[in-house]
Amino acid sequence: MMTGNFYRYASFVVALALTCTLTFGQKKPNILIIYADDLGYGDVRCYQPERSKIPTPHIDKLASQGMRFTDGHSSSGVCSPSRYTLLTGRYHWRSRLQQGIVGQWEKPLISSERMTVASLAKQQGYRTACIGKWHLGWDWPATDEQIALLKQTRDPASEKQITAWKEIFSQAIQGGPTTRGFDFYFGTDIPNWPPFCFIENDRTVGIPSEFLPAHLVGNNQASKQGPALKDWKLEAILPTLVKRSSEFIRESVVKNQPFLLFLPLTTPHTPLAVNPQWQGKSGLNPYADLVMETDAAVGSVLDALEQSGAANDTLVLFTSDNGCAPYVGAAELEEKGHFPSGPLRGYKADAWEGGHRVPFIARWPGVVKAGSACEQLVCQADFLRTFAEIFSEKIPENAGEDSFSLLPILKGDNQPIRTHSVSASANGVPALRSGSWKYIPAAGSGGWGKGGDQTLPIQLYNLADDLGETKNLAAAHPEKLAEMKDLLEKIITDGRSTPGALQKNDLKVNRFPAHKPTKK
Repeated sequence: MMTGNFYRYASFVVALALTCTLTFGQKKPNILIIYADDLGYGDVRCYQPERSKIPTPHIDKLASQGMRFTDGHSSSGVCSPSRYTLLTGRYHWRSRLQQGIVGQWEKPLISSERMTVASLAKQQGYRTACIGKWHLGWDWPATDEQIALLKQTRDPASEKQITAWKEIFSQAIQGGPTTRGFDFYFGTDIPNWPPFCFIENDRTVGIPSEFLPAHLVGNNQASKQGPALKDWKLEAILPTLVKRSSEFIRESVVKNQPFLLFLPLTTPHTPLAVNPQWQGKSGLNPYADLVMETDAAVGSVLDALEQSGAANDTLVLFTSDNGCAPYVGAAELEEKGHFPSGPLRGYKADAWEGGHRVPFIARWPGVVKAGSACEQLVCQADFLRTFAEIFSEKIPENAGEDSFSLLPILKGDNQPIRTHSVSASANGVPALRSGSWKYIPAAGSGGWGKGGDQTLPIQLYNLADDLGETKNLAAAHPEKLAEMKDLLEKIITDGRSTPGALQKNDLKVNRFPAHKPTKK
């Protein structure tokens, strides 16, 4: 005969199970981060319905099901630094990467001791994966002499080169994603650079044995020559990443384990390797075709999420590492009525808005209001602390130094979560936002963009009424200029922009304007 104690115990177990289910559904969702590469603010139709000529129905649908941020930023106008900041919640210019990107065959940028969004999630029992473009460095198992051989590009490869390649690519490659919080990695590292092969966890999938054919180098295809697998196909990269991502989602659901999937897509960045069914589809140019193929890839991954049954329990974040690259035919697109940067000035690499104000979308059924839009200033650095708050986890003082939680905004609070943010150009020139004001301590774009008054080495704009950055107010507002200069210096010297104990930057941070030495 069952006792009262048994019934009380059974009721407690049921209540606990329901509580756990609610906690998982509402507070600890799966997390899917889809990170486009070089997708401009105006390339997504829902960001400029009147001036976009490229259909992006899947990304638009995602926005209609969630929240579209109109003032969302990457930390840089180029690739590696933005990836560093998204994963660590720390501005990249606090690291050794003061300008440019992580170089070919270079060592890891993220310290092995630093918390990432993946290591944070892993602590919570999440299954974590990075599938796509890494471009944050590896500890390549190669001597200095072998690295020199890797950099030699005279085709055909010498016997000495082939021997070195075989030795290098037969070994485990340390310092990659699986040492920075991810349980699993699959990708091409950098699709337009060697090695031209996939990497799974810490091993190349196959041994590169010949140079990539010359006709696949240049002309917005691969940009560097180097070791490749025989018959390597650039067009196969994106579909393979979609396939592996979909498999990871399904496997995680079957295992009944919450997951964090970071999907850094390789497109629409070069190589503009468009698959046959998308060639000419846009009627504009190959870049526009690749944007359409990228949109379809996003749709395929979201379909896999839906079919897995996990969509309602998943926070999806979609954004881009920087703006559209001007060299993919941006001028031609503008002539045809499509504006990759929308109403913004500049393109990839620039400190102007077109360099780092990017599409930024969040969907979380039951939490984020469908069809909503937010004008608050947000940054990709904010992902780390957002996840920490979702997990009810306090992060250490030396983690997420520049990360503010998006959770209040996602839940519908329209108050600012950050009052300032810093993004930088390819050359390291900072662009400081404080409210609607923007300060650039340089004369031009700090990147590849043309223009700017070279007689005045600083820029000050009020984006509230000048989103296109056409009126430099530096001379008219000296007090605001001094205030912005002091704020930037404080953000640098404090080693953080969030409240907390002061931290150290990894090295002395470059200051701007850059002063030329006085001639004697």
